[in-house]
Amino acid sequence: MAQLITILVLVFSAWWLYRRFVSDARRLAEKSRRAEKERQTGAIGTLVKDPVTGEYRLKQDEE
Repeated sequence: MAQLITILVLVFSAWWLYRRFVSDARRLAEKSRRAEKERQTGAIGTLVKDPVTGEYRLKQDEE
């Protein structure tokens, strides 16, 4: 029984680490694409529209 619990904990941990790795990779790829697009167009940043106020602001890195 202890072996089963250990295996389940290891499998869950591996799955969680894989999911975290994939999400970080996607986030970094998007950041890289955005930076490349900004470099090509000569832009200083990317504007996003706030759905509540309707105002535009610079997109932050953590978004």
